[in-house]
Amino acid sequence: MELTFLGTAAGVPSPTRNVSSIGLNLIAENGSVWLVDAGEGAQLQLMKTAITPRRITRIFITHLHGDHLFGLPGLLSTRSFHQASPLNVYGPVGIASYVETSLRLSGTHLTYPCTVHEIPDDQTLFHADGFTVRAVKLDHVVPCFGYRFEEDARPGELQVDRLRALGLGPGKDYGRLKDGQTVVLPDGRLVVGSDFLGESRPGRIVAITGDTSPTLRTVELAREADVLVHESTYAATEADMAPRYTHSTCVDAAHIGAQAGVGRLLLTHVSQRYGDADLDQMQEQAREVFPQSYVMRDLQTVDLPLRR
Repeated sequence: MELTFLGTAAGVPSPTRNVSSIGLNLIAENGSVWLVDAGEGAQLQLMKTAITPRRITRIFITHLHGDHLFGLPGLLSTRSFHQASPLNVYGPVGIASYVETSLRLSGTHLTYPCTVHEIPDDQTLFHADGFTVRAVKLDHVVPCFGYRFEEDARPGELQVDRLRALGLGPGKDYGRLKDGQTVVLPDGRLVVGSDFLGESRPGRIVAITGDTSPTLRTVELAREADVLVHESTYAATEADMAPRYTHSTCVDAAHIGAQAGVGRLLLTHVSQRYGDADLDQMQEQAREVFPQSYVMRDLQTVDLPLRR
């Protein structure tokens, strides 16, 4: 599982930073990629990565501001040229009208099924593909959601030494036992897979916010997550501006990460007023509150290892 930051800027793109879009690479888990937001230029950023549009099977839009949305129609159109699989799009009320109108007015005809799901309020969106995904409404000037991706628990490790002691060596039977099936030995003995599995591992949890003021609802969204991706529009020195525009500072996000007990805090959606040196300062400001804080750059990929 990996997170790839296709765009980390707030509001408008620049020559070095694009607007909001994040790829959740689940090729190893379920063979797909999920996208959170699709700001203008998202598909151009995808071309600089190993992610292909046809691999994207679900897109989650946090809210209907252009820097999170304007790249969606182009991406939907491009998938038609890639023998793409069916696609599900999730977002606040109004997303269906936006998609339908954009495609109709541009004369775009998709070659794959595309289902758009509108989210009126907090809800569990689905349990499928090895994950439970929940949407939580946050605090922004327009309806805006954060998404919690919670992986199913993984089976424990196969106890190979015990199997070898029974005379059962590596092969197809190991795969069957790993799946909990029963294998019959040549002498007629039954080996039940569940009896030879170690303790199951808890799945990983990723929480990603849209734009938001600091709120306890984000703490709910991110509770015990391995990673929280939180907007960080302003540095601590502009703390007076954040509530005016219903955004957060890097320090606001750090407090949320600490309260939620997350493993790592990844800061994104940073105003274009800040240069590279400023980003380093914002990271240090956040780390004074929550040491595991990191300001993300465009095209940066973060690995999410299995839980022990």
